[in-house]
Parts: sequence; structure tokens; C-alpha cells
Amino acid sequence: MPIMNIILTFIALLISVAFYTLLERKILSYIQTRKGPNKVSLMGILQPFSDAVKLFNKTLALPSVSNAVLIVTIPMVSFMLSLIMWPIFPFSKFCILDNSYSSL
Repeated sequence: MPIMNIILTFIALLISVAFYTLLERKILSYIQTRKGPNKVSLMGILQPFSDAVKLFNKTLALPSVSNAVLIVTIPMVSFMLSLIMWPIFPFSKFCILDNSYSSL
């Protein structure tokens, strides 16, 4: 069951980041007096998902004298390291990794 909590936390975190970027784009568009990201669905609600699909469909251009394994794996490793930190933050009375000897 704790694994499911961690997975749900990661999914909620990724979706919330997507909507924070939408909020940032909306605020910047109001500051610059332009319409903003309204291309996908009603008021741009599905714009973060459209951006994610566009990001994943982009082709990866590798230089001819490079280590392709490192170029592909290092961004994934850094992303996973940033996500691994989230379960140790206490969002409620009890933490996922709670014990009586916690230094946090």
C-alpha cells in the first residue's frame, strides 16, 4: 500500500506542476495584455497535456561524437532523483517514511 501512495503522490505532483505552468502562462499573458494559452479546449484547460504530448513527440538529435546512452539516461536519472525526494516531506501528521528516529 505505501508504494501506491508514492505513485499517486508522484502523479498528483506531475499534474499539479502542469497546471502551475498553465497558471504562470495565463498570468504572464494578462501582464503582457494578450490572450494567452487558449488553443486547446475551454480556456486552455488541456494545454498542459497538449504541451506534454508535443514534448514527447519531439525527435532527439544526437551529435555524432557523443555517448548516446548518457545523453538519454542522465535526464531520466535527474528527474527520478527529484521525484524520490517527495515522500520524505511531511504533508500531514504522518509521513510516508515515518519513524521515531527521524532527524527531520
